[in-house]
Amino acid sequence: MSVAVLTAIAVFIIAVFRMLNVSSQPQKPSFFCRDKQFLNRVLKFAPQLEEPYVPTRLWGFSGHVQTILYSVFGRVRCPCPKGDRRFLILDDGTTLTYDLFKPTLNEPELEGITVVIVPGICNSSESDYIRTFVNYTQNQGYRCAVLNHVGALHNVPVTASRIFTYGHTDDLHVMLCNLSEHYPNTKIIIIGYSMGGNLVTKYLGESRHNRPSSVIAGVSICQPYDALKATGVLLHWQNFRRLYLYALTEAIKALILKHRSKLLADDIKEQYSLIEKDIISAATLPELDDAYTRKVNNFKNLHEFYRWSSCLHYINNVKTPMIFINSRDDPLVPEDLLIPIQNFAKSKDNILYMELMHGGHLGFFEGGFMYPNPIAWLDRTLVTLLPGLREHCLDDMKKTAVY
Repeated sequence: MSVAVLTAIAVFIIAVFRMLNVSSQPQKPSFFCRDKQFLNRVLKFAPQLEEPYVPTRLWGFSGHVQTILYSVFGRVRCPCPKGDRRFLILDDGTTLTYDLFKPTLNEPELEGITVVIVPGICNSSESDYIRTFVNYTQNQGYRCAVLNHVGALHNVPVTASRIFTYGHTDDLHVMLCNLSEHYPNTKIIIIGYSMGGNLVTKYLGESRHNRPSSVIAGVSICQPYDALKATGVLLHWQNFRRLYLYALTEAIKALILKHRSKLLADDIKEQYSLIEKDIISAATLPELDDAYTRKVNNFKNLHEFYRWSSCLHYINNVKTPMIFINSRDDPLVPEDLLIPIQNFAKSKDNILYMELMHGGHLGFFEGGFMYPNPIAWLDRTLVTLLPGLREHCLDDMKKTAVY
């Protein structure tokens, strides 16, 4: 074999190893938290957070690989938990559904906790990572309820002129109210993934006088906080972000076209001034949102729509204890977008922001050399956060009752 060929092979191997960041080492999460009592209570029940997160050795230190594997495969093993689907018909004619899963482990102490899960964009209770987390959480003794984003389920038709949007929290509110009616003594902890994290944060920061008092805490995972800045960043090719934006655009467009008989009916197009050709030809998320989403949500322009959608403009009003989790190598959420949540967590009580060096976008695969552990670091961590949040909130309630 010639020197030139050997050199080319060596260069290729070095390039692959650099792309995979195999020289990186596991690191502990960084915590941003003014409220040390809150932090200590969380760590009391989740002591593993003071240990390094150990990604899968061969490829787990690459945010791109973690993100792609998560989006393609979801999780290593994907169980099929069985739940009851509840149908709610809203005032605008929308058919809203959520799935309820009972605990498989009989733990009387945990019977009063319901974990509400808000999936990421275009996802539902049928998404692999949601099913895996539900199954794991059930087996730890918790009841789970999963919001199905309108339009995301294959076998539930769209019955109104809309699907889900990034900032529409009314569906979550209706679900929480219905859940509270069925379980009046439950305490609810809401967990949101990506877009779901934005919805949870925005919901808890909105001025709602009828929010169920049973909601005691929230958790947000891998959200970008500011839709306007996030979409602007994703328009650039740096770090292959434009490719991720293309994938998101096509996923939402596919849902719209799947339900086109209802969403793009002639009377709907006339009512909202929709041009079907512009929707089909949209190449980026801002183009699709300008052609469709902001119109059916009655916004004059994208800036107004994205500002309304972003939890960043509501977060200062959040009074409910919350934990935020992001990774620094998330290709969809660049580090600049994490500065506001860092500053927020350092300035307000009952707020913890946890930042990891690795994990990608919702990946957080853990352990092994090439084949990761069946349970991801994220799933394992989220379950250990629940008792700390529960104890913190119940103690606050006791103090309030005394005074």
